[in-house]
Amino acid sequence: MATSERTIDEPSEKNRGAPSATDIYERIYAAILDNRLKPGAKLAEERLAEIFEVSRPRVREVLARLAREQIVELFPQRGAYVAKPSIERARDVFEARRVIEPAVVRRLARTMTPAKLERLREHTVLEDAARQRNDKRAIIRLAGEFHIVLSELAGNAEMARAMRELATLSCLVIFLYSLPTTTCCRNDEHAEIIEAMGKGDTALAERLILAHLDHIEESVKLETSDEIVDLEDVFK
Repeated sequence: MATSERTIDEPSEKNRGAPSATDIYERIYAAILDNRLKPGAKLAEERLAEIFEVSRPRVREVLARLAREQIVELFPQRGAYVAKPSIERARDVFEARRVIEPAVVRRLARTMTPAKLERLREHTVLEDAARQRNDKRAIIRLAGEFHIVLSELAGNAEMARAMRELATLSCLVIFLYSLPTTTCCRNDEHAEIIEAMGKGDTALAERLILAHLDHIEESVKLETSDEIVDLEDVFK
């Protein structure tokens, strides 16, 4: 935050070891991605300030950043809520992913290194472990993070920024509209994409990522949840 934008109470927060805006952002972001904060959950500014022991302006700054990334929705006189994508918006998200992700895997396949390949394989190990313990939240979160990791390793910052937003919105869509048995990604598809990129087969990698996105979208159903979430329980 620029010096001119600092709030009066920020020095005291810093002195007592209060979390920074970035720390709060990451915790809220992780809670959304992990479905502890569900689509449509109210993010009460005053309550969050109490939980994190920071000023309301600091919480407002975090919520504004999440809103710019379209992960949170701000409503005048009502406050902030975790985004609850409509079916139309869900389709827009997958359409955008079909444009961006082939470019991501194409770029990554051309710049692949042993270290990048190992990083991707390590991630699939985490996914497999989540499947073995049947942890649906972790499965969906890790599946979304896989696509973020792809974009980060590809080395294009703008693609990575866009994919972070789109992958998170996709997770919200899946939590909202999928059947209880849906786990987002098929077990072997990430591994197949990795192997294609590892071999430098850009055409195959592009075909696989598009088929993968089709399978994800096919899992989406018209089912919603209006469950109320206790913010304090989420951040304990």
